Amino acid sequence: MKERIYVCHTYYHVYVTFLKELALPPEKRGRATLVLSKMSNDFETLKSRVELTGLFEEVLEFDEKREDFFPELEKLRAGGKGFLMHLWNRIRFTRRYAKLEEPYVPVDFREYGDIYVYCDSDPIGYYLNQKKIPYHALEDGLNCLKNYDAARYDNRGHFGLKVFLSRKLNLIFVQNGYGKYCIDMEVNDISAIKYPCPQYIEQPRQALVDRLTEEDKSLILQAFIRDMDRLRAQIDEAGSVGDKILILTDPLCTLDVRERIFRDIIRMYEKEGTVFLKPHPRDTLDYRRLFAEYPQFDATVPMEMLNFFPGLRFRKVVAVLTEIKAIRFADQVVRLGEDFMDAYEDPLIHRQNEQI
Repeated sequence: MKERIYVCHTYYHVYVTFLKELALPPEKRGRATLVLSKMSNDFETLKSRVELTGLFEEVLEFDEKREDFFPELEKLRAGGKGFLMHLWNRIRFTRRYAKLEEPYVPVDFREYGDIYVYCDSDPIGYYLNQKKIPYHALEDGLNCLKNYDAARYDNRGHFGLKVFLSRKLNLIFVQNGYGKYCIDMEVNDISAIKYPCPQYIEQPRQALVDRLTEEDKSLILQAFIRDMDRLRAQIDEAGSVGDKILILTDPLCTLDVRERIFRDIIRMYEKEGTVFLKPHPRDTLDYRRLFAEYPQFDATVPMEMLNFFPGLRFRKVVAVLTEIKAIRFADQVVRLGEDFMDAYEDPLIHRQNEQI
């Protein structure tokens, strides 16, 4: 029996996995398998860099498939006329989706003692529940349920019944702690969540960061920074100017609207200091071409890495919807939030929790 396996969908997931593994005693490290799902993120050369750290026994890639990859699921996903027909199609969808995903799963999860899955709303959640394999879920992003309780939003109407059908009968699947084979779900701060789930357990991310030694931080940087010389040059460039404003991008709206959003944000803050950009790892807007006049950090570098450079300091960090409480390299942090986004898209798109 192998000890642990983690299924990650984003750079942030991998970062938290490093924090969890480095919190273990040294003699227990190096025994876990790390799985990088290619479904929603381009991890470029991260696999090889993580392997060089020696922190994991094995690093695998997972060609996880979205539901729209399988044409036969389209009709089932559409539901049907009336509640009962819709429910019946959802039951069929849940079973069939897991079956179709099976050929792409890279490991036999039954060989592992502990399975950790970030974002179990993705296909892996359906697969594990249909295969009756117990697992631990982890919060997709820092305090993400505070702003978007996906389980309750996706299952508006008859939520209690749907949880019963998922948690007790395993006929359908409800993510984020409500699946029958989800042992528990790790979140950063339960008090920030309006509707706590009995399966939630709290593990503050900052507590894991505070445990890191300088050697641990160096190991994390080795994995996540693909060009350290370039990053240090960017940090030196930032250090050579006075007041600095860092703007964090988000993969928001359509590309044309996204460009307008960040041009507007730059106009709002550039009078306060020199503007720097940090594109989000999943943001596909070409900032280097469209915003070439502004210095930028490598998009593949998780913003949390900037906490590890004590000489780096910004007067202000500005984000739209990104959670920024983990930032320690700024005098002030600003999250523009839903009120700001109302001017750019239908509020129903980003005010999910208000519709529960």
